[in-house]
Formats: sequence, C-alpha cells, structure tokens
Amino acid sequence: MRARQNRRRARQGNRVALFILLILALAAIAALIVFLAASFSQAAAGDLGPGAENLNPAERFLLLTYLSTRAADLSAPGGADPTPITFSVRSGKTSAQIATHLAEQKLVQDATLLNYYLRYLGLDQHIEAGDFILRQTMTIPEIATALTNASAREISVRFTEGWRLEQMADALSADSRLSISREEFLALTQPPFDCAAFSSGCELLINYSLPPDVSLEGFLFPDTYLFKPGASAAEALKKMLTNFEARLPADYTSAATEHGLTLYQAVIVASLVEREAVVEAERPIIASVILNRLAANQLLEIDATVQYALGTTGNWWPRLDNLDLRTIANPYNTYAFAGLPPGPIANPGLASLLAAAHPADTTYLYYRAQCDGSGRHAFAATYEQHLANACS
Repeated sequence: MRARQNRRRARQGNRVALFILLILALAAIAALIVFLAASFSQAAAGDLGPGAENLNPAERFLLLTYLSTRAADLSAPGGADPTPITFSVRSGKTSAQIATHLAEQKLVQDATLLNYYLRYLGLDQHIEAGDFILRQTMTIPEIATALTNASAREISVRFTEGWRLEQMADALSADSRLSISREEFLALTQPPFDCAAFSSGCELLINYSLPPDVSLEGFLFPDTYLFKPGASAAEALKKMLTNFEARLPADYTSAATEHGLTLYQAVIVASLVEREAVVEAERPIIASVILNRLAANQLLEIDATVQYALGTTGNWWPRLDNLDLRTIANPYNTYAFAGLPPGPIANPGLASLLAAAHPADTTYLYYRAQCDGSGRHAFAATYEQHLANACS
C-alpha cells in the first residue's frame, strides 16, 4: 500500500515538473518570437518607417510583415505606358475605394497592397479630393505621394493645333494654380527675347536663322503639357520650345529647302495648312496648292490669313461674311498682298509641319470646301474647274 502511494506521488511530481518545463519552454519560445519579431520589425521599418502613430502593436506588426514580404511589388510600376492620366478623387471616398479605382484604370496592379501601404503610413487619412495627373509607370509609393501631396501635383494644360499665341496665353492665365499672367507670357514671345529666362528661344533663332524681328508664333508646339503648381511663363515657354525642337525631324530644314522654303517659311506654310485643313489626308494637298500658287506668282487668297489680321479678344477667328477682303490693308491679308504672310498665323501641329516640308505632287491651284459639310475640299487645276466645284 505504502509503495503504491510513493509511486503515485512520484508520478504527480513528474507531471508537475513536466508542466513547469513546458511552461518554461513556451515562455522561451514566446520570448524568441518577440525578439525575432522586434528584430524583423526594426529591420523592415528601415525601409517603410515606423508606421502611423494610431496603429496598435498587432496591426502594426501584421501590416509591416505583409508589406515587407511584398517589397518587390511595391517598387514595381503599374504598367509600361507613360501617358499622363487624369485621375479624379471624389470627396468621401475611402482609401480602399480609391485603390480599387486605381487598379481599374491600370495605374496599380494590386489595390489591396496600395490600401495596406496607405494604412500603414497613415496616408489614408490625408488623401485630398481633386484631380491628379498619374502614369502607369509610377510605383505604389509614388502614387501614394501624388495623392497626398498637393505640391507634387502636375497641372495639365492642352494647347490645340491651330491656336495663336493669344489663345495659348489665355489658357495658361486661366488656371490660377499657375503663376502666369497673359501679359507676361505674350511679352516673352516677342523680340527681343529674354535669353536668361528661356535659352531655347534664343537657340531657336540662332540654329534656324530666323528673322530677328519675328515673334514665337508658330514655334510653340501644340500638345498636352504638365506644369508644376506655380510654374512661370518662362518655364512654360521653355518647355513648349524644347518640345518643338524635339518633335521636328532632324532633316526638316533640308526637306523644306528642296521645295524652295527656309525653315521659317515652312512653318508659315504649315500654319496656313493647319487653319485650312480639316481632313488629315488633305494636308499635303493643301500645302501643294500653296506652293503651286507661290510658284505661279498668284495671290494665295487664304481666308485664315485675314481672320488672323482681324482677330480680337474673344473672337480670334472671326467670320468674313460680306467683307471686301481685298480692301483690308494688313500685310497678313493674302487677298491684297502677294507671297506668304510676314509670319505664321497659328501654331501648327506635327502633321501640318510635315505637310509643308513634304507636300503632295499636284498641279492644283485652287480648293474650296465641299458642299456636304464633311470638311473635305474639292481641288482644281484651272479656274474653270474651280468654278464648277462651287455649290449649286
């Protein structure tokens, strides 16, 4: 009996010892986990930072662990297309909803990853409503910065092909986020040019041997431009002139010379084509008519040149109904003055610039709008054919 009691006490003592050892082992494992987690968090936080102050320890650890394992995805762009995309954030939208919308527009690959990144850094509380200029080539951290940093936003301004300088000045001065006044912009486009403000303007005059008294009309390339808030008139002009030089083919001057044009004259012709053409395929044909009439010593008689001469604020391209165009004494009036006008009448796009240097090979001397409202023209080699093309 006593022996059995002794064995029972021994077994109970062993169980207590094992339980104590188990508790100690679990405590050791827990301590190791805490140590490793702390070490991991400290290492991971080196890249991601300590996180938002309002995160509780468990959420902080879980988010940091997840983001750290997705580090490669964080630095990967959403896509390969660098085209600027306007992304709108409406007031009241959550970061999860915004992330989903970004994924739908292919600006990020993983909406959840972006949302967790915003949450960890506390940026989800600082997304501002408004329009943002984003690109597929941006990474998740870059997207997050753009959505929360108003000073990092870019302002999109579109200049349409065929606009004159005043219209471009109006578009820039209309956006209060830019520091551009209409008067300052227009002053910088007139000689003498401020080389210290935008060297490209002076380089243009030197490289292309432009007349010394010409404005920059014709050389501000129509395009969609992105400007930083507070951009100046000089910064805008420099970007537009640089774009013109970048888009113009390297052999452009030599191609124009083959048709008896200097580069400046080619830009004048391109501006006429831009204002006259509606259908893309007709641009080289209209350019050929202009050059054929110049070669034949005929007046160009282009309505757009008179519109340029008569244009006023709010009505830059007025209708010419019931006007005797030959009586308007303005050197830009090609009904009254022979040859090309003194300068470009607008800022042409690339298609019109190329048409001026690479006109179609035709014998046409006349064109007039077709009667179907399509914007197409009827072309003629003789005046009789031209009269026959009139609407009945």
